[in-house]
Amino acid sequence: MPQLVTQRDLTQTLHFVVNLVHRVGNKIAKKTRKKIRVEFKGEIDLVTQYDRNAQKNIVLGLSKQYPDYGILSEEDVNVEPDRPVRWIIDPLDGTTNFAHGLPIWAISIGLEADGEIVLGVVYDPNRHETFTAVKNRGARLNGRRICVSRVGKLDRSLLVTGFPYDIRRSKKNNLRQFSEFAIRARAVRRLGSAALDLCYTACGRFDGYWELKLSPWDQAAGSLILSEAGGRITDFAGRPFSIYGDEVLGTNGLIHRQMMKILTRIGV
Repeated sequence: MPQLVTQRDLTQTLHFVVNLVHRVGNKIAKKTRKKIRVEFKGEIDLVTQYDRNAQKNIVLGLSKQYPDYGILSEEDVNVEPDRPVRWIIDPLDGTTNFAHGLPIWAISIGLEADGEIVLGVVYDPNRHETFTAVKNRGARLNGRRICVSRVGKLDRSLLVTGFPYDIRRSKKNNLRQFSEFAIRARAVRRLGSAALDLCYTACGRFDGYWELKLSPWDQAAGSLILSEAGGRITDFAGRPFSIYGDEVLGTNGLIHRQMMKILTRIGV
């Protein structure tokens, strides 16, 4: 654990962040029947007024409570992002789902201290599910400890993935990987929220997850939650995972090598 924060600090911080995401997330969920204004950051990369409003409220709350911490957030609202302790925020992960009225989205907040994620919170207002983790203290869903599945064979596994936003233009995608896993696993799903994909793998709903070209805020909180739930997370070749990297492979650990073998054989 970095010396920049203590376990006592993190206990108090976790309580504050959970209350904050509940307040912001529940407010968004109540307003989803109102008109959603959609803007395009890319061909299929969307943002709505709810993303921006959620970010504004989250940044305001965190900045007021923790003025010495930096902030790195998806919608280009960054506050001293080079500070050694900083928040990494996705105010609404699953915006495309949200814009279409599909209730699979979440708020994701991670705390990075000296390059290490030490706290993570992912809140799904539609199911009232709060996934949390503190470094070296396990992962929880609504306060109860969670752990990864015990499925040990790929052909009995339920997998999940997502597709990169530049899939229309770039040949570097995971379509071939998807096809290969679809015929080798029990099934493959695509939910549209990387944060929830990681959390669902952490609590055993999925056995394995892989994806390309994510941003730090997509995976900061979820990667810690998965690790603290007993999962394994690396890049496709088994090298140490980084939220700033280009690949993520997160599993229950038991099928990790089986997935790696396919990913390294196929490539991208």
